[in-house]
Amino acid sequence: MNYDSPYVQTQFSKSVLTGLFGGLMATLVCLLYGFIFRFNTGFTMSSIINVPSIIIVCHILLVICGMFYYVFKKALRSAAPVAFAVIFALITVFCVWKTQSVERSPIHELTVQFRELLTGMIVIIGIIISLGIPYFFANKKFEDKIL
Repeated sequence: MNYDSPYVQTQFSKSVLTGLFGGLMATLVCLLYGFIFRFNTGFTMSSIINVPSIIIVCHILLVICGMFYYVFKKALRSAAPVAFAVIFALITVFCVWKTQSVERSPIHELTVQFRELLTGMIVIIGIIISLGIPYFFANKKFEDKIL
């Protein structure tokens, strides 16, 4: 095999790998946020938001969003980063708004804590999707050193 020739990324592979990297970042930040939140509040309900679900959801969601970014790049060319960021920021705001009506427990305090935990994680993931994917996709250093 010839390892001397440089591998050229396709736009699709670059967007998927950028999404995967964003998924790793989102996973680490969400896990850290979850641990700090649970430590500070004593929130113990973990049947929905737990380590495996955070890992799976962050990775799958960010890889899919990386694929969406590829579609945006193909369709909108230079306007793709702004359109992608605006649309996914609006989706994040919508998800945060809908989270405020979740009833997780008959105990009001647990419901409020669950909403706060879920809202924080949605905001983290939303920021990484709407700002991180376009930024890292366009960053030449990221492409050279990470991808």
